[in-house]
Amino acid sequence: QVQLVQSGGGMVQAGGSLRLSCAASGRTSSYYAMGWFRQAPGKEREFVAAISWSDGSTAYADSVKGRFTISRDNAKNTLNLQMNSLKPEDTAVYYCAASRIRNVPDSRRDMYDYWGQGTQVTVSS
Repeated sequence: QVQLVQSGGGMVQAGGSLRLSCAASGRTSSYYAMGWFRQAPGKEREFVAAISWSDGSTAYADSVKGRFTISRDNAKNTLNLQMNSLKPEDTAVYYCAASRIRNVPDSRRDMYDYWGQGTQVTVSS
C-alpha cells in the first residue's frame, strides 16, 4: 500500500502562485509514475500534469502548459506542483495520484491506483 498526503493550496488572486506537495509513504518502490488531477464543482476530475518517477519525463494538460511545473524529489518521496499565473478557472480540488501500472507520465485517470486526500485551490478574479 502507498499513502499519499497532500499539503499546500489555499486562496490566491488571479496572477498569483501556489505550490502543492504530496508526500508518499508505505511501499513507495511499488509505483512508477505520479500525477496531479483536479476537480471543479459539477465537473469531472481532469488531468493536470504527470511525471515518471524513474526518468523525470513529464506531461501537462494544454490548459496549464507554461504555467504549472511538476517535479519530484526521489530522496524524500515527494511530488510537487508549482502553479504560477493562476487563473480563476484553475479553481478546483487538486488530487495527487500514483500509478503501479505506468512508468511514463499518463493522463488517464484509471491508470492511477492511489490518491491523495485532495486540497482546495481557489483563485479569485
